[in-house]
Amino acid sequence: MKATKIITKAAILLLGGMMATSCTDLDEELYGRLTPDNYYQNEAQALSSLAGCYEYMAYMSRAGGDSWRIGEYGTDELFCPGRSNGGWYDEYVNQIMEHKCTPDNDRLNVCWNTYIFPGIGADNAVLAAMESSAVKDKLTGPIAEVRALRAYEYFYAMDYFGNVPLFTDPRPDANNMPKTTPRAEVFKFIETELLAAAEDLPSAKNVDASYYPRLTKEAAYTLLASLYLNAEVYTGTPRWADCEAMCNKVIGSGAFDLENKVGDCFMSSNEGKTKEVIIAFSVDPTKNVDANQFILYAQHAVDQQKYSLPFAPACGYCFSDEALSWYDDPNDERLNYLEYGPQYYLDGTPIENPDKKGEQLVLTALKSKTAAENWEGYRVLKYRPENAVFSGSNADNDYIAERYSNILLMKAEALFRQNKDLGEAEQLMNRVRSRSNCSPIELNLKNLELERAREFIWENQRRKDMIRFGSFFTKKTFYADGNSEQWRAIYPIPQKQRNANPNLKQNFGYEGYEE
Repeated sequence: MKATKIITKAAILLLGGMMATSCTDLDEELYGRLTPDNYYQNEAQALSSLAGCYEYMAYMSRAGGDSWRIGEYGTDELFCPGRSNGGWYDEYVNQIMEHKCTPDNDRLNVCWNTYIFPGIGADNAVLAAMESSAVKDKLTGPIAEVRALRAYEYFYAMDYFGNVPLFTDPRPDANNMPKTTPRAEVFKFIETELLAAAEDLPSAKNVDASYYPRLTKEAAYTLLASLYLNAEVYTGTPRWADCEAMCNKVIGSGAFDLENKVGDCFMSSNEGKTKEVIIAFSVDPTKNVDANQFILYAQHAVDQQKYSLPFAPACGYCFSDEALSWYDDPNDERLNYLEYGPQYYLDGTPIENPDKKGEQLVLTALKSKTAAENWEGYRVLKYRPENAVFSGSNADNDYIAERYSNILLMKAEALFRQNKDLGEAEQLMNRVRSRSNCSPIELNLKNLELERAREFIWENQRRKDMIRFGSFFTKKTFYADGNSEQWRAIYPIPQKQRNANPNLKQNFGYEGYEE
C-alpha cells in the first residue's frame, strides 16, 4: 500500500451537508460502477479500496488538515498567530486557541465534513461491499482493518464532538437522517469494534515488511489503551485496569521497542524499519499518495537554505515559553528537535534574519496574537528533511500516529491511577526519559503529564492529556485565560451540519442547545 492510491466510487460517500445535496443520486453514485457482483473478486481488489480508507484516516496526523489542527489548537503546545505581514490570521483558529468556539466555526466544520465523516462514510461503503462479496471468507483481514479504521475515525469524532451520529449503513436515508448518539454509546461501539477487529488482525510479530503500514492486533490494542486511558472523560467511568491490560498485550507481543532516539521514528529513510512505530500512514507525493507538509506549515522561511529545500516554509505553527519550560533537563536530547533562540546553518554559521538585515535570526517567545513577527515563536522539527524526497513542498515522511513510548507511558499512568506496582510505573516513565538522556524523576501525576508533553509534542496527544489531567481548564496559555468551562472540552456540533441534518442536537453550553 505504500505506493497505492485508489479511492473507489464507494469511498466518496459523505455524511452531513455534502450528502444532503446529492441524496437523490446515492444509488447511482455508490452502486453504478461498484457492486458486490462485479468487484472484490479477490483480496487485491479489496485492498485497492482499503487504501482510500487509510488515506482518510491519515488526515488525523496531517499538518495541513483541520482534523489534526483542531486537536492541537487550544493546547499549550501549538499556536498559529496572525503575522505582521498579514498572513495566517484566522478568527476561527483564534476561537479554538482561546477556548471560545461557536457553532459557526468553519475549521470545525471542515474537520467534520471533509475528513472525519467522509472517512466514516468511505469505511461503511467499503465494508458493506467486502461483506457482500462472493469471496468474503478470504477477506477476513481486510474486513477487520476497515472495522478498526472506522472505529479509529469514530474515536476522533467522539473525542472532538462528543455526541455524534453513529451510522454504519453503506448509505443514509435522506428521509431519515442519522440522529445524535450519546457519547457513552459511541464509546461502547468503538470498544466493541476494536476488540472484534483485533481478533482477526495479524500480530506485528507475524508479518513481514511488505505488510507495513497496515493495522495489526497491536495497533488495535494501542487504540483501545488510549480509549480506556480517557474513559472517565468519555463515559464518567474510569477503565485504568483495562488500559493496563491492553498495554500489556502490546508489550507482551515482543514486536516493539524504543528506538535509540525519538527522531529516528520520523525519518523518511526509516519507514517500515523502526521498531517503535505502531501506527503510521503512507506518504509518497511523487505517486500522489498524500503529502507530509509539517515543514511547510511550521518552519521559518530560512530553513529553505538551511536544509536545501525546494520551497520556502510558511512560518505558521509555533510554540512559546509554556512548552519550552517543560524541557528542564539540559541534557534532554528531545531539545534537538526544537528550534528556539539563535539559529545556525548546519555547518555552524549564524543565519541572518531576513527581516533584520545584518542581525542573526533569533527565534523568541510570542509577543503578539495578531501581528507576530516571523521570528516570534519556537518550532518543532520531528519530521526531519534529511533523506526525504520532496515533490514541491510535500515531503514523503510517513505520518506517525502511535509509538511504543506511548504504550510505556500509558501503562505507567494506568498503574499509578490504580495505586498499583508503583515501582514498575516509575521505571516505565524513566525508561522513556533515559532514552533521551534525561535523569530519572519521581513518579507523580504532574511528572506523568509533563513527560507525556515532552515526548509527544505536536503528535496530537496533548489535548486529550490536558483534558484528562484537568490542565485544559486551568492552564493559562498565550491565548487561553485559564478559566475554561468544563463543557469546552467538547467542540460544538457545526451549525452547517445541523442545518443540513436537523436530527443533530447541539452540545451542552453552546448556542442552540436544548434539553
